[in-house]
Amino acid sequence: MKNILITSAGKRVVLVEFFKKTIKSFDNEVMVYTTDMNPLLAPAGVISDKCFEVPRVTAPEYISILLSICINNNIGMVIPTIDTELLILSENKGMFYDKGISLIVSDFSFIQLCRDKRKTGNLFQELGIRIPKPIDKHNLTFPLFAKPYDGSLSKDLFVVKAADELTPEIMHHPKLIFMEYIDKAEYKEFTVDMYYGKDYYVKSIVPREGVEIRAGEINKGYTRKNFLVEFLKERMSYLPGVIGCICIQLFYRESDDDVVGIEINPRFGGGYPLSYYAKADFPKYLIQEYFKNKKNLLF
Repeated sequence: MKNILITSAGKRVVLVEFFKKTIKSFDNEVMVYTTDMNPLLAPAGVISDKCFEVPRVTAPEYISILLSICINNNIGMVIPTIDTELLILSENKGMFYDKGISLIVSDFSFIQLCRDKRKTGNLFQELGIRIPKPIDKHNLTFPLFAKPYDGSLSKDLFVVKAADELTPEIMHHPKLIFMEYIDKAEYKEFTVDMYYGKDYYVKSIVPREGVEIRAGEINKGYTRKNFLVEFLKERMSYLPGVIGCICIQLFYRESDDDVVGIEINPRFGGGYPLSYYAKADFPKYLIQEYFKNKKNLLF
């Protein structure tokens, strides 16, 4: 088997440890490498078998440097971890594939939908999943919620309960979209980890109820086998071009099973370890599919 590379590793220590534990159970000689802009300050880089220094993902030379690292170190699988690298990696999947390297990232068209919250909302509606009702910026009703259409890490999020709470920062922010406020006293916040095989069919669905949220990711929570599993399986069983791990953020009201879709992150989420400990071993599924050519038939 070939080695594995986890990009933009940063603080994803536990994710790296999962991949190391899993791959070495198949072959103790296989390595799990990482990349980071500053390997000495990246905890996940320190615990990986080796961390390679790379430029910012937006640098023109990023892809060529990454490809060279893969070729020179017998890399067979690349696992991205941050939103900003997904578009450029998906755009260059063919270049890596030609060298026998599997970039575990969904197709470019799907990544585009996920990176623009307006397009994500349209996708949810096409799938039969309710989204927060949009609110006209020039005819506001309260309370409301505002967020950037292309944001991440929970930056520039605003809950506005009355007109006197509106600020020039909110009203003149060029990227904010306004929508119905989902009351957390009624709804529970969930992130759902889903694994898609090479055939674009979902193989695993694990809802994680958020207890503590940090930078847009569940920091503390519980895994729940509840209504959401069948709800999402029914609507998202097959998604063309989608592979590997994606995580969906939504709100769920148990009293009437109302589900409100918020966003889709087509990568490993920061709270994925909760799903792993609930026996959703996505590293194992990836190794079986991409290195062992074995289908995962989990549903």
